[in-house]
Amino acid sequence: MIIEGKPYSDEEILSALHPLVREWFLSKYSEFTPPQRYAIVEAFKGNNVLITSPTGSGKTLAAFLAAISMLIERAEKGELEDRVYVVYVSPLKALNNDIKKNLEEPLSEIYDIAESKGVKLQKIRVAVRTGDTDASEKQKQMRKPPHILITTPETLAIVLCSPKFSKSLSEVKYLIVDEIHAIAENKRGVHLSLSIERLQRVQKGKMVRIGLSATISPLDEVARFLVGYDYGVERDCIVADVTFEKPMDIKVVSPINDFFSATAEEISDKLYDLLAEYVKKSKTTLIFTNTRSATERVVYHLKKRLKDIPIKAHHSSLSKEVRLEVENELKSGSLKCVVSSTSLELGIDIGYIDLVILLGSPKSINRALQRIGRSGHRLHEVSVGRIVVVDQDDLVECTVLAREARERRLDRVKIPRKCLDVLCQHVVGMAIEKVWSVDEALALIRNAYPYRDLTKEEFISVLRYLSGTFSELERKRVYAKIWFDEEEGVFGRRGKMIRPIYYLNTGTIPDEVAVKVITKDGRRVGKVEEEFAENLVAGDIFVLAGKTFRFLKAKGMSIIVEEVEGEKPTVPSWFSEQLPLSYDLAGRIRKFRGWMEKSLEKLSREEIIETLMEKFEIERNAANAIYRYFMEQKLFSEIPTDEKLVVEKYEGEKNYYFFHTLVGRRANSAIARVFAYRAGLIKNCNVQMGVNDNGFALILPPNRRLSDAEIESLFMLPNFEDHLRRALDRTEILRRRFRHVAVRSLMVLKNYMGREKSVWRQQLSSDSILNFLKRYYPDFPVLRETYREIMEDAMNIEDAIDYLSRVGREIELVIVRTPYPSPFAFNMYLLGEQDVVLMEDRRKVLRELHEKVMGVIQNAAN
Repeated sequence: MIIEGKPYSDEEILSALHPLVREWFLSKYSEFTPPQRYAIVEAFKGNNVLITSPTGSGKTLAAFLAAISMLIERAEKGELEDRVYVVYVSPLKALNNDIKKNLEEPLSEIYDIAESKGVKLQKIRVAVRTGDTDASEKQKQMRKPPHILITTPETLAIVLCSPKFSKSLSEVKYLIVDEIHAIAENKRGVHLSLSIERLQRVQKGKMVRIGLSATISPLDEVARFLVGYDYGVERDCIVADVTFEKPMDIKVVSPINDFFSATAEEISDKLYDLLAEYVKKSKTTLIFTNTRSATERVVYHLKKRLKDIPIKAHHSSLSKEVRLEVENELKSGSLKCVVSSTSLELGIDIGYIDLVILLGSPKSINRALQRIGRSGHRLHEVSVGRIVVVDQDDLVECTVLAREARERRLDRVKIPRKCLDVLCQHVVGMAIEKVWSVDEALALIRNAYPYRDLTKEEFISVLRYLSGTFSELERKRVYAKIWFDEEEGVFGRRGKMIRPIYYLNTGTIPDEVAVKVITKDGRRVGKVEEEFAENLVAGDIFVLAGKTFRFLKAKGMSIIVEEVEGEKPTVPSWFSEQLPLSYDLAGRIRKFRGWMEKSLEKLSREEIIETLMEKFEIERNAANAIYRYFMEQKLFSEIPTDEKLVVEKYEGEKNYYFFHTLVGRRANSAIARVFAYRAGLIKNCNVQMGVNDNGFALILPPNRRLSDAEIESLFMLPNFEDHLRRALDRTEILRRRFRHVAVRSLMVLKNYMGREKSVWRQQLSSDSILNFLKRYYPDFPVLRETYREIMEDAMNIEDAIDYLSRVGREIELVIVRTPYPSPFAFNMYLLGEQDVVLMEDRRKVLRELHEKVMGVIQNAAN
């Protein structure tokens, strides 16, 4: 059962603490913070707790105080044994080292108080164990296990199988999972949920679970993810929601008044002048961009403007040493400004920041709050955030986002379900521990929230694969990892080599590498990111190093292309790095569009601008820009809203069909692929597509046009999933995601006997297995999981179907013909043109389109 938490008084908390811990606390702090009021007493009572509160509100101490108090009590009685009592798991290695430091300081201060009183305490040991921990430190931990173990999800899965170290894990009193929001919606979280249930199985007593999170929703589901089930019965969890405590000042600003007439140079100058002004006025500024390339660009331009001010970049492509140096300089206050992609979103301690700037939309309310929460680090200080926009769609999106963020209406997280590749890994890990009956293992696996609905058939299919039932796979060098007696219903590990194979190949993060781009005559052009390559379909055109190339096919870790001149790109080069808009926020923007459409019918221009300024807390020039944008769309075409889906036909040299679905890029991607597949069947031609958060464009050759009836037929819901699978069959995303899943399923080993297998060789092996399975075993668990991952996690088929099911019922379908792309379609039209080498070209196309649209509107008015 999920129970809403309640705050306890300082007296109640202090009376629960050990006298030495109590004295230490009072010597350092005047009172408990909100998360501490909610969590400490509950942890003492042995209740599971999920704490969600802003950065800098004392969450970590809230989680650890009961544990420290329990350890001090045992240390005083001389009852501390050589075993682990507290396990702390965080997704960030950098955070782990911070936590160790932050624990050692209070412990040494408590020991000083004890010494001054003549109280003798046993030594409490704290140790970090991750993939970076060296062999001598691991040996030391084996001989003398730490009382507090600080680790990552991957290392926890490994130590559970360590014959010696795992013996010290049978009396864990507290399990603390930090930054739970960062892993709940991906496979690392699914992996961790199974490890926690395996850890629970070996406990002699109760293990209290404490989850720590910044902004997340729905809390009930995240709590269930944390605590799971006790053989069919939902475990209890207290939810301590103290996010409302922190005051926030969030505003949307734009450096320009008119998005259409400004040149790229003007926009760039005004943007960097505005950023430089903010940096000068603040003590420490943290600027978030949405891509690594943008991070480098912003640093370059700011350094030119602020020559004497220290400014640095922080993103995941930089080396660990460089990142650490930036973090330490931030903490010490010697850096005045840091520009980051997403790498500083999580709770690494980076000292005091008084302003956070988000450059462009963060695409999710939770992410906006998480980033802005990094400023005003102390609890009662205001977190100040400015969202800077330079594009009309961004302005609308951020205006709605900022209001939702101020009112704390969060996006829902989606927890992946029944990931069969992660399950394969854990089944091998479990088989190393002991011999299992199928029913016992299945019951344990179902205790983990993501696997609560796993069927026995699905589980048996995994056991059959892992035990080598499909002997033809041995020719592809896929060997059995376990033995499985189906009649008896038992399984166990096969051979001694399985343990090192498991240790060296466990984890869920795929090896990402750059993909080589080679012309068909063998000339090397350069590299693109793997995420970019996986979105390519044969015939796609993209820009690299200032030239245009057509994608022909992929081979291993290379893509084969031919150079084409004068063709417009169909895939923008920055596509892979963009964050996708959340489905919930997309729905709220559709509602805002509906409200604007009604306002345009009923209110005067000045009334609308006043209402926008008051209701959404934006400046006059931003309100004016929104008014103009919607008015032009209304006069030229139709405004798509929450009750109306507009499809625009712009037929000319090529035939463009713009679908204003506004459901976020992931759901749009699913719909666009199915519609492109269906339109291709109807017209017997190749259909290109451009997808963004607001909708998608289907592009057909000059002699192929879709009638209104044919457009309506694309919306048929039956066979949607089947058609999406077929549309994926010819794609790069299927090949590359299959490699990721095959590696996670231990089908393709990235490391064998200490020898690393290059990603190129991994891809070759997985290509050959993929072709074999598609032909002979289309329902094979590893292939099934690949389709599930693409359709559910990468593409969000559930929300795509939810939206389509309402078209024709709650949502009216309106098809209009336009002489040019409408203002709302500009960005979809420009998807292909996004970098016809220069941003300036894009602005030029935008200006010309806008002038044509205004010409049509003025002619109609005359």
